[in-house]
Amino acid sequence: MITIYTDGSSRNNPGPGGWGVVVIYDNKVAELGGGERHTTNNRMELTAAIEALNAVSDKHITIYTDSEYVMKGMNEWIHNWQKKNWKTANKKPVLNQDLWQKLLEVVGDRKIEWKYVASHVGIRLNERADEIATAFADNFSPILYNGPRDKYK
Repeated sequence: MITIYTDGSSRNNPGPGGWGVVVIYDNKVAELGGGERHTTNNRMELTAAIEALNAVSDKHITIYTDSEYVMKGMNEWIHNWQKKNWKTANKKPVLNQDLWQKLLEVVGDRKIEWKYVASHVGIRLNERADEIATAFADNFSPILYNGPRDKYK
C-alpha cells in the first residue's frame, strides 16, 4: 500500500504555480515537486496527483488531497462528465479537461482511494506538500527528500 499527499499552489490565481507531493511506500519517503510560470491552483492540484501517480506503479494507493475539486472530481463528478461528453450539469465544458483526462489515464485500473484532508491544520505531510508547492510557485527549488522513512524529518 502506498500513501500519497498532494498539494497545488498558484500565486494570484492565475499566476506562477507549483505542485508538491509526498509519497510513503515500504519504509521509504520520496518528495516530488515542480512548477509552471502561468497556471491556476486547480491545474496545480491536478498536476500533483498526475505526477504522484506517474511516479509509482503499485495498484493500491491512498491519496490525501486538500483539494475538494480533485477529491470530488474523482469520487463524484468524473464519470458523469465522461457520459455527458465532458460537459458539466450546466452543459458547459469541463474546466481542465486535458488534465482530468491525463489523470484518468494514469489511474488506469488501479484501486485508488481519494481522501480529503483539511489544509493548514497541522497535518504534517499535507503541510510538507504545501511547502513544496508554494516554494515552486515562488520560483524556489526546495530540497526534496528521498530516503528512509525513519530519517524523514
